[in-house]
Amino acid sequence: MNELIIKSFKYSFAYLAFAYLSLSGGLHFQKRTATLVLAMKILLIDDDEALTTIFTAALTKEGFQVMAENTGQEGMDKAKTEAPDLILLDQVLPDYSGNDILKQLKTDDKTKNIPVIILSNFSQDELVKEAINAGAADYVFKYQVEPKDVIEKIKNALSKGQN
Repeated sequence: MNELIIKSFKYSFAYLAFAYLSLSGGLHFQKRTATLVLAMKILLIDDDEALTTIFTAALTKEGFQVMAENTGQEGMDKAKTEAPDLILLDQVLPDYSGNDILKQLKTDDKTKNIPVIILSNFSQDELVKEAINAGAADYVFKYQVEPKDVIEKIKNALSKGQN
C-alpha cells in the first residue's frame, strides 16, 4: 500500500484520490476514470414553465447543471453571479426582449464571452439577424425543435468556445 502511494505522487492529486478511494472501496467512478469533471452550467432564461421543465429535465439527464430564471433581469443578474457556460435565452420575456438582454450581456465584461443561444417562437428575419449580429451563437425556433436538437446545438456552441 505504501509503495502504491509513493508511486502515485508523480500523478495528479485527482489520480491519488481515485487510487485511494478505489482501494478503500469508498467511491466508484462510473467509467473508472481519474478525471474529475464538473458539470457545465446552463442558464435558461424563459417564462414558459412547461418549456423550462422539459429543457431542464433533458439537460440534467445529459449531465448539465441547469439554472432557470423567468425574467430578463433575473437572468442577467444570475449570469453575472453564476458565470454559466452557456445561456439559453427566450426572445420574448415579461420585462425585456431577448435581443435587448443579449446586447446587455455582450457589453458586460463578466458575461460577454458566454455563448448565448436564442430560443424563440418568432422567426422574423429581422429578429434573427439582429440576434446573430449582436453575438448570439445560434437562433432556435422553439416550434421546430426537440430537446435533443437543442442539446446538440449547446454541445456545438460549447465546443466552439473551447477552441
